[in-house]
Amino acid sequence: MSGTVHNDVSLLLAKRLAEETQGQVLFDLPSRGRYATDASIYQIMPVGVLVPHSESDIATAIAIARDLKVPVLARGGGTSQCGQTTGAALVIDNSKHFRRILHVNAEEGTAVVEPGLVLDHLNARLKTHGLWFPVDVSTSAQATLGGMAGNNSCGSRSIAYGNMVHNVLGASAWLSDGTLAEFGPVSGLSGRAAKVAAFVQGLARQHGAEIAAQWPKVMRRVGGYNLDIFDNQSERPYTADGSVNLAHLLVGAEGTLAYTRSLTLKLAELPRAKVLGVVNFESFHAAMDAAQHIVKLGPTAVELVDRTMIELSLANPAFRPTIETALIGRPAAILLVEFAGAHKAELLPRLKDLADLMGELGLPGSVVQMAEDAPQKNLWEVRKAGLNIMMSLKGDGKPVSFIEDCAVPLQHLAEYTDALTEVFARHGSRGTWYAHASVGTLHVRPILDMRRDGAQKMRAIAEEAAALVRKYKGAYSGEHGDGLCRGEWIEWQFGPAINDAFRAIKHELDAINLFNPGKIIDPPKMDDASLFRFPPPGAPTPYKRIDIKPVLDWSAWDVQADPVTEATTAPGTGGDSTGGLAKAVEMCNNNGHCRKFDAGTMCPSYRVTRDEQHLTRGRANTLRLALSGQLGPDAFTSEAMFETMDLCVGCKGCKRDCPTGVDMAKMKVEFLAHYKGHHGHTLKDRLVAHLPAYSRLASRLPWLLNLRDRLPGAALLTEQWLGLSAKRSLPRWRSDTFWRRPDAALFSSLGATLAAAKADGRAAVLFVDTFNGSFESENAIAAARVLKAAGYTVHTLQKSGGHYCCGRTYLAQGMVDQAKARVSELIEALLPLARAGVAVVGLEPSCLLTLRDEALVMGLGEPAEAVAAQALLFEEFIAREARAGRFAVKLKPAGRAILLHGHCHQKAFGAVSPILDVLKLIPEAKPELIESSCCGMAGSFGYEASHYEVSMQMAEASLLPAVRKAPDAIIVADGTSCRHQIADGAQREALHVARLLESLLTG
Repeated sequence: MSGTVHNDVSLLLAKRLAEETQGQVLFDLPSRGRYATDASIYQIMPVGVLVPHSESDIATAIAIARDLKVPVLARGGGTSQCGQTTGAALVIDNSKHFRRILHVNAEEGTAVVEPGLVLDHLNARLKTHGLWFPVDVSTSAQATLGGMAGNNSCGSRSIAYGNMVHNVLGASAWLSDGTLAEFGPVSGLSGRAAKVAAFVQGLARQHGAEIAAQWPKVMRRVGGYNLDIFDNQSERPYTADGSVNLAHLLVGAEGTLAYTRSLTLKLAELPRAKVLGVVNFESFHAAMDAAQHIVKLGPTAVELVDRTMIELSLANPAFRPTIETALIGRPAAILLVEFAGAHKAELLPRLKDLADLMGELGLPGSVVQMAEDAPQKNLWEVRKAGLNIMMSLKGDGKPVSFIEDCAVPLQHLAEYTDALTEVFARHGSRGTWYAHASVGTLHVRPILDMRRDGAQKMRAIAEEAAALVRKYKGAYSGEHGDGLCRGEWIEWQFGPAINDAFRAIKHELDAINLFNPGKIIDPPKMDDASLFRFPPPGAPTPYKRIDIKPVLDWSAWDVQADPVTEATTAPGTGGDSTGGLAKAVEMCNNNGHCRKFDAGTMCPSYRVTRDEQHLTRGRANTLRLALSGQLGPDAFTSEAMFETMDLCVGCKGCKRDCPTGVDMAKMKVEFLAHYKGHHGHTLKDRLVAHLPAYSRLASRLPWLLNLRDRLPGAALLTEQWLGLSAKRSLPRWRSDTFWRRPDAALFSSLGATLAAAKADGRAAVLFVDTFNGSFESENAIAAARVLKAAGYTVHTLQKSGGHYCCGRTYLAQGMVDQAKARVSELIEALLPLARAGVAVVGLEPSCLLTLRDEALVMGLGEPAEAVAAQALLFEEFIAREARAGRFAVKLKPAGRAILLHGHCHQKAFGAVSPILDVLKLIPEAKPELIESSCCGMAGSFGYEASHYEVSMQMAEASLLPAVRKAPDAIIVADGTSCRHQIADGAQREALHVARLLESLLTG
């Protein structure tokens, strides 16, 4: 059943699924392409995709697939690193609807869950019971429990809690013949499950000698099937009492034996207190050698962060402040050593023990002690992002996963890592290292260029690494499973007899080879180029990129990098026929960080729809496939590509939250320029884009334009004519714009401002954007008054016949040439001030930050860089000046609670902390940040009828409920569209921080 599925069978499969199930049936090429990859180096186009709504849908789909002889592949988050969730099969996505917690028994410490439930979501619910599921994988924000069971996941704290297999108590699963079987303790089995247990037990007895001789004795062994449940070989027994649980046979089986319906999990008491010691090492070898001694102190985790990860973290604005707290100088490696228990006071001596131990090992003063919870949590988040941080290296060479989970006994860890480093050097590469020093499993990835000679080097390195694993009596597959990259090594690890036993297990449970064929049993060669995401020259279909001329400058991504020194060639020398755009898109490694639902911004549309199409990863995959010609010759400017990009709100969340730096907002601007260039702009596009140009005229006839929201039926007409939602009010035009009623007393001449800058530095130029100048001029006046009250000389730009504009509205519609003309004019006006060191202070985040972002990739050269260096949001400027002791005004207490909603671009550029700092200047103020993603407006997005429902769902996810819960609070929101959403959705006025500060000025 693992052969090619003919097109007529595929069509019949799609037809029957559509008729017989209630799920989403996705058989178009872009949809299939979005499920063709996981976080591995492989890509296999599936036959089709089903997103089921009910258990009945799954059972029916299995029956249809069995009837048509089409393989079935169950999928959760799609983050497997070895190719487990790629295959020429019907992919069934459990992650959208199969994410319920079916039952929690807090007294017994158990939970029954569906396979699509994300680990962090489970633990958030369990926290109220003082419990958690302790297999804390680094991808906990997106990893599903079903996928974790399929891989026998381990996590950072396995030294204390064990692997997935040690924490699964039962499983309900469909077999390929349609039987729904219950897997659990062997003593209580009946029916088909009892028959399976007897069969597997017979195999274990038959192969007892081979099991004893061949089986790795380390806990971190996840290859093959768990045949040793009847003859435990692990250093940590599968069960505490030595009993046998047949559910453990399915754990680590990678979905090849059965299709999981539900899992019964063993929970642990949530640690009440934790402390963390960060040990800094001058050499990598010293860190590896110390691990065996540190574990004797009884830590719950010992995690490695190597030099490469340290340097990449320091280069990432989201991680730099955190990683700096852990460092003493510039170490070659650090170990995160955690101790957990009931009371923090009891744990503090453990940190002293660690410091004493390091002194005995010749490293006194090498431990940074973290007793407080917040810095510990922040540092663990950086460690959890380790894989993605590693993948942020530019150029075609990337750290490649294929030997990363080899596990060796701890006493051999330093020798093993030294020897493997020499292997890498012999093949012109080096490894990036991180993860589980506590259990001898270090995630090591040699940097290889899979587009060129990477496959040959991968094979050679794998063979030499295998010899080292055998020498040190370790396990070749220690955490992330077998999949496509380690499947062929199963027989090498266990021998032909046990491999035959594995085959017999597969046949007993899945005689027709329905479930995920080609994994564990009869796997392909790891270096089969036809399975690569980037097939090299010489492959049947080598990877190529189409020829396009980008409108933005992507040359920074178009480089080559030396795998040993990390030195990159000059921008534009990487050979990318798309000018670097494709290489920027290819930075997405499919790890699925964008699927998270925590306090970050990314990815707001996915949080609403939970569709792969509306996910940063889904968009990146579709762009990559289009830019490489895999979706057809005109796919890049197709309607299917437009639909994929449509719900990207340009929030910039991915720019900050994606550790590999995939900036989908900027990619959407690039895409729209080509798409609209091919299909043309609509009237609505032009009205939005040219708003800055006609705003002066509109301010002379505000009563006429405002009739839309006053005349009955007018809003409906504009919806039919322009596509602007009748349910949404529009910004109100006014005659008293900022430029038509300037307060001369507030502003100084250019000369006076330059003189003030030279004299004492207390000078600023206020950049008033279209929105705050035309619709909310009181914000601009308030900002000037606050700066003036603080003793600053303030200048503002004046232009005959209109006002200066950043080009943001044009960019949002893909009109890059017009945007470039606008921002070029603005930069020219600001340049004398910027070169004199005068801060360019802006009010609207999306407008001001255009100067620090898109303006730098429009070919405007050094002037754009000079202005960008001085461009600050109003709150950033005040926070900076307050820290320097230059900003001092007398403010009275607000008298009410203050809630802050951060604009997406504020979050992306790290400007939320500054606004909180500014609000704390208010006497007695304790501002509270609303933990929200995008408000849903995103410029014109929320005004459009086609987006209205999604826009409101984004707002209702957290923002509007938080506003309603605080009816007496002052709401602060610096984004124009954010304030509009709050007004429409909660009937509350939100203030720009400038207006709030102005209202509290004394004297």
